[in-house]
Amino acid sequence: MPIRLICLDADDTLWHNMRHFNATQEALYALIAPFSDRHVAREVLDACEARNLKLYGYGAKGFTLSMIETAVELVGDPLPRGVIAGILEAGRSLLAHPVELFDGIAETLEALSARGRLVLVTKGDLLHQEAKLAASGLGGMFSGIEIVSDKTSALFTDLFARHGVAAHEAVMAGDSLRSDIHPALEAGAWAAYVPQAGAWAHESAAVPERHPRFVQLPRLAELPAWIDGQA
Repeated sequence: MPIRLICLDADDTLWHNMRHFNATQEALYALIAPFSDRHVAREVLDACEARNLKLYGYGAKGFTLSMIETAVELVGDPLPRGVIAGILEAGRSLLAHPVELFDGIAETLEALSARGRLVLVTKGDLLHQEAKLAASGLGGMFSGIEIVSDKTSALFTDLFARHGVAAHEAVMAGDSLRSDIHPALEAGAWAAYVPQAGAWAHESAAVPERHPRFVQLPRLAELPAWIDGQA
């Protein structure tokens, strides 16, 4: 049976994202370099982010709070006000960075829309994700927009029901094994993994290499042809 619903991740699937988070992270390391080794700072920040996800969720604002908490933990009471001001400025820059689409994304979405309804399924801060989608100019190509706190198999099951398709008539494409691939497969859908360099360690998971509904593609532009092969 052909695929009728095409769900797409946004960050690092349609546009660059982690490169901006990585640059902001480097700004933190530079700010606290007089007080802490870079390797130690990275370990503390990673632990802080993981600990705070259930409180702040995903996105630039929670990341900024985790950076401040990391600086406090590493430096303690002598933490200069200028360091906090620098972290806040880095966080504001992260929220305001321009949206940089991957090459050929608009053309790829046009090709996909000729094969099924497109639904954007993305995690993160609602205001920031809405702003990025508006800046991308891609919003009009989607029949549904889902900005969620996390992606789970239950979320995908509900999404498929609301769009009137069976799970095996849907595909989820994205760069995160943890958030895009495994939950979609667990819900009974197809899943197309499009890895990107510099992925966040928290989003890593095992590659389901022998799963009958899993495919790994070098670029999202390969997805239309792959869908054609499932008809």
